[in-house]
Order: sequence, then structure tokens, then C-alpha cells
Amino acid sequence: MMLLEHFPAVAILGPRQAGKTTLVKEIRKQLNKESIYLDLENPADSGALDHPVEFLNALTDKTVIIDEIQRRPELFPILRSVIDSNRVNARFILLGSASPELLFLSNETLAGRIVYLELTPFEHTEIQQLSDFRNHWLKGGFPDPFLMDDQHIRKEWFKSFISAYIERDLRLLGLSASPANLQRLLQMISATQGGMLNSSSLSNSLGISSPSVSNAISFFERSFIVRLLQPWHSNIGKRTVKSPKIYIRDSGIVNYLLNISDYENLLRHPLLGNLWEGYVIEDIINTLGDEYNYFFYRTADGTECDLLIFRGEDCLAVIDAKFTPNPQRTKSMTITIQDLNPNKSFFVVPECPSPYKITDNLIVATPWQLTEIIRSI
Repeated sequence: MMLLEHFPAVAILGPRQAGKTTLVKEIRKQLNKESIYLDLENPADSGALDHPVEFLNALTDKTVIIDEIQRRPELFPILRSVIDSNRVNARFILLGSASPELLFLSNETLAGRIVYLELTPFEHTEIQQLSDFRNHWLKGGFPDPFLMDDQHIRKEWFKSFISAYIERDLRLLGLSASPANLQRLLQMISATQGGMLNSSSLSNSLGISSPSVSNAISFFERSFIVRLLQPWHSNIGKRTVKSPKIYIRDSGIVNYLLNISDYENLLRHPLLGNLWEGYVIEDIINTLGDEYNYFFYRTADGTECDLLIFRGEDCLAVIDAKFTPNPQRTKSMTITIQDLNPNKSFFVVPECPSPYKITDNLIVATPWQLTEIIRSI
């Protein structure tokens, strides 16, 4: 609400079904002026914008909410013109299922007129009163499957979600690749959750070109399904890797793709460590937000660390995810601490009554305890 008091337009972006429409319904109740809601998946609402300048200029005293804005990217230059002709705050709320880059919201289009917010699926802290981390890790953060107890219905939800995402949403955003290849590519990414991105290997397995794979992954990333975590490198006298690590962001989606239907299957899965790592990294980044910068660390001699948190040039924390109740200090973490000299260093575990130190500069904590500590730095 505060941003609406300072900008003509606010864009709330995030994956489909993350709760953007529900959120904007609550926002409408708090607006100090009338609002009108247009869903561009509704032909009648979309038709109202066939003559957008006349339509929007007739609504200068209202907040206009446009849902699924990615369906009409040609509206953005018109929005700029309409805003400039009568610049008042809270003029527009735009909801979209892709990043500004995919929506063609360049700096030249709406610079200075719009602010962007990413709405992620539920973070653990948002649902901890409803359930423990096990359900969140298994089901993911999308509201509908998270609230489903029947694993068969939940499986059908994810099947439908991924099908619609691949066959409709990506095509609408401009990706013309074969849906069958995109489905296989997502499946392959899930099977290497948290691994180094190797587009050549993926392209060989799929039988398509490496640029085609890279293009598809770029669309996955910019539509909030995949996260590419970049390596940290600086002049520390060591050779570091240059390829990013790749994760499917929502744990419910990756568990569905790996056919993990219950918590016992999750605990027995050979990728358990990678799945915990992906869950921890996504929840930490979603919780802390874009005030910080995030990387991983890996050198040519094998030293590695799952997550680094920077603020500017300062390394606030180095983090390793450990699915164990009693982690022990490792050589890799020792060298990482020596190399980067972080403010804090952590082993992140699933359960811990309160954070405790293994050594003076190495803390054991849960992801949720860790984020509280980082915010206090």
C-alpha cells in the first residue's frame, strides 16, 4: 500500500497461482478511491481495452487493476502516455506471471512511473502457524496444493499447472519450443536439482541445440519456475567456476517431477541433500528479498559453499545446508571462511531449538533462525 502512495503504477509479478489475484482483492479494500478490475483472460475485460486510450482516460479518478498483463504487452507504451497525461499515484496495479524483461517492461517504457514487486509462493514463516516445515517442503508454497491433504488430487494439480505453463503460458510469452521437449527439460532439471548448469549436456540428451536449451531455461527463469544461482568470483588468487547452479524454485514442483508423493519418500530419495539445499536456498532468498545479493562458492580445487549472502561488497554470511541433526565442521567450510572472511557462517539444519556455535565463527541454525540473524546484522 505504501508504494501506491508514491508511484502511478505498481506491478505485482510472480508465477501463476501464487496468490496475486487474492492479494489484489485485499488491496482493493484498503484503497482510498474506487477501483476497477480487468482480467485479460476474460474476453469481455480484454475487449474493453481494444480502445485503451479512450477507456483509460475515462477512469482517471479510479485505480485500474489489470490482471494477466502479459497477454497484452502492447498496452505498456499506452500506459506511459496515459500516466504522463495525468500523473497521479495509485493509477494502475498490474498483475503478471513473468519478469519485467519478458513483459517488455524496459526502463524506457515506464521508467520512473512504476515499481515492481515479486510475489512468491508461501514462505515458511507465512504458514508456520498452519503446518511445520515438512509439509511445506513436501507440498511447496503454492496455496492450493499446500492446503490439499489428498496426495492424488495434489498430483493432478501439479500436472495441470505444468501443462498449462508449458503449453500456454510460455507460448504466450514468445517461446515456440516443442511442449514435449520443454516437459522433458524440466524433468531433467529436477533430476539434477542444485547441479551445475550444463546446457551442452542437456541439449545432447534432448537432441536439440544448446542455444535452444539456453533460451528455454532463460524463459523458465524469467517466469519464476527456475532459479539460476550465480557463482561468486573475485580476485582472491583462486580459480572459481563460472557456470551457475540451477534449481526448480518451488519444492512442490520438483517433488512432483521426481514422483515424491509423501514425506517418507522424500527422506528416502537419493537426491535428499540436494532437495534440502534447494528448499533452504529458496526460502532464505524469498524471505530476505532483494536487499541482499546471493551467490554460491566453488573453486577449482573442490572447495564449495551452498549460499553466500552479500550486502554491497560485504559478505554477511556463508551457508551450507546440512540435512543432519549434528553437523560437523568440514574442511570445505573452513577454507570458505578463510577465503571470504564472512560476518557469520552457518550450517543450516531442519530442526534446532535455538542457534548454537560449533566454533566461534560457525553457527548451527534452521533457515528461519538464520534469516532473523541476518536481518539483525
